[in-house]
Amino acid sequence: MNLETTPPLTETLGVLETAALLRELTAALIALDDFDQALSALVTTTRDAVAGVSWCGFTALRAGEPAGVAASDARLSGLDDLRYGPDTPAMDAIRRREMVGAEELAAEPRWPSWTPQARELGVRGVISAPVDIDDQVIGAVNLYAGEPDALTPGHQLTAMLLAEHAGLLLAAVRDRERRAALTGERDASLLNDGVIGQAVGVIMTQRGCPAADALDVLRSAASALSIPLRDVAERLVSTVSRPRDN
Repeated sequence: MNLETTPPLTETLGVLETAALLRELTAALIALDDFDQALSALVTTTRDAVAGVSWCGFTALRAGEPAGVAASDARLSGLDDLRYGPDTPAMDAIRRREMVGAEELAAEPRWPSWTPQARELGVRGVISAPVDIDDQVIGAVNLYAGEPDALTPGHQLTAMLLAEHAGLLLAAVRDRERRAALTGERDASLLNDGVIGQAVGVIMTQRGCPAADALDVLRSAASALSIPLRDVAERLVSTVSRPRDN
């Protein structure tokens, strides 16, 4: 990209803006355990936080296949998916493992299939930066400008830092997503266990809560008493099954 150098004050403001963006992203993604929700939060937060960026998108691949796409504006979502094959800024960034972009698409010869559609949707400039998430998933964050020459060297720096930070946050989201899935499988197995399932049913009846919450109550009791979960379940079932004295 052949972008002009910005004045020192603008660069300073750009760094402060980028730091604020990274803080907002951390706050938005820190507790999420759903990858698609995290992508949606990332593109929306970025669009709202970075001056000069009209839209933001994300393209994710797993083993060369789509692993997730997000767009801050649904109208532009097609620009981030794989319908254009390798003929997109995002795929260029992923394939080359480096940031790519154009400050004015009207004069851009690359991406001959993608560019006309982008211009029709109002996109005038683009920066795509590769994002390394984990050993299975890679992607690109895509910044779009609705005005020509709106993307500056400061936006390049923002895109680079954003890509690094997003990779770390999204890797953590995927790890939490995997652990949540494993927990769900373990919970399902526990609920199918005779005495634990019975104890969960007792708590659900007493408290009017769902099974997951009832299981959490059992776990809390087991932790507080420092005894196995099954023992707590057996005590509860035994207690409620004991005939009451008249």
